[in-house]
Amino acid sequence: MERFTPIKRILVTGASGQLGLSIQDIAMEYPQLVFVFANSEALDITDYVQVDKIIENGNFDYCINCAAYTNVEHAEKSPEMAFKVNAEAVKHLALACKQYGVTLIHISTDYVFDGEKGSPYTVDDQPNPINMYGKSKWEGEKYIQEILDKYFIVRTSWLYHKKHGNNFYKTILKKAKKGEVLRITDEQIGCPTNAANLAKFLLKHILTENQEYGIYHFTDGQVMSWYGFAQNILKENGLKSTTNIVKENNYRSFAKRPKNSILKKILI
Repeated sequence: MERFTPIKRILVTGASGQLGLSIQDIAMEYPQLVFVFANSEALDITDYVQVDKIIENGNFDYCINCAAYTNVEHAEKSPEMAFKVNAEAVKHLALACKQYGVTLIHISTDYVFDGEKGSPYTVDDQPNPINMYGKSKWEGEKYIQEILDKYFIVRTSWLYHKKHGNNFYKTILKKAKKGEVLRITDEQIGCPTNAANLAKFLLKHILTENQEYGIYHFTDGQVMSWYGFAQNILKENGLKSTTNIVKENNYRSFAKRPKNSILKKILI
């Protein structure tokens, strides 16, 4: 006899970003899940009244928070906006989820770590962010852990999508096709993560029974530098032989960035 899987209702915030769009791409493959996709126009998560209203009326089982302020350079110069979106707004979501019995799935980052560890970061390692973006994301994580019992914090790294959003993958392709010289640092190492793979992980995670709440790490698992990632992108698109790519040791950045961004992947 086939087991009945109850329908689960899911609110996805930040639905117009690359991860939100990636979830939309595969939503039809999960008939057990009913989605409400809310972009920033439909739901401003910095407005607690809006957050409370949509979660109160939605009868949701889960909220996947894909909304974030991700401009690392701008966060350094204008940290108030980063903290408003990545910390205070996350507090709003956590409070509303607690009030209405919703499980929060929050997407966080490798940048909560300082990059000084000589091996991959585990979920048990103590965060110590070195830039405002990382600090704002860590603040959001702390709010969730203080407020909620039912939550999943999923840290990921070097997120990209081949179609959606503005990201390193698409920037490299655009510059290469225009014939620009690519100057890419090899001073930072991490694990590039396709948003399509993260989307699948999240939805499969929701359907997994006997889940353990807490912090998870998810990446595509292959360690490389930004220079190595750029080379892979060029090779994949047949542009390696026609593109001038230069290894740049002095990466010009206003914000400090962790040299080691490798997350030890946790499988379910």
